[in-house]
Amino acid sequence: MPRQKRSSQTLERAQQRSVSLQSIDPALDLGKGLTLEVYLSAIATHKTQLDDYNRTLSSIEQLALAVDESEKVLKDLSERMLLGVGAFYGKDSEQYVMAGGARKSDVAHTMSKARVGVSKKKSQEEAA
Repeated sequence: MPRQKRSSQTLERAQQRSVSLQSIDPALDLGKGLTLEVYLSAIATHKTQLDDYNRTLSSIEQLALAVDESEKVLKDLSERMLLGVGAFYGKDSEQYVMAGGARKSDVAHTMSKARVGVSKKKSQEEAA
């Protein structure tokens, strides 16, 4: 599940509060470092970081899609390369095994359960 982009209620409330504080005094200074200028700077810093975070998420989503697409291309090419080796050297060759394939003669052919049941009935009927 991709990460969700974020918004900030704290940022929205702070922006609204800053407007109210500016209406009291545009150069409000409550002492001990509590100034309107410091408050506005903290708001701007948080907004910038939040915007950077959301922008980075968008970039990551684009990169993830590009990786998924290149993986599909590579998977298809890998399959085609193996089939090419099988067509060129044969599916029972050592080269086919070296390329990652399974020899045609080594692949066990199993019957489905339905066919196994039919085969057993025929064997029992023939025995009778």
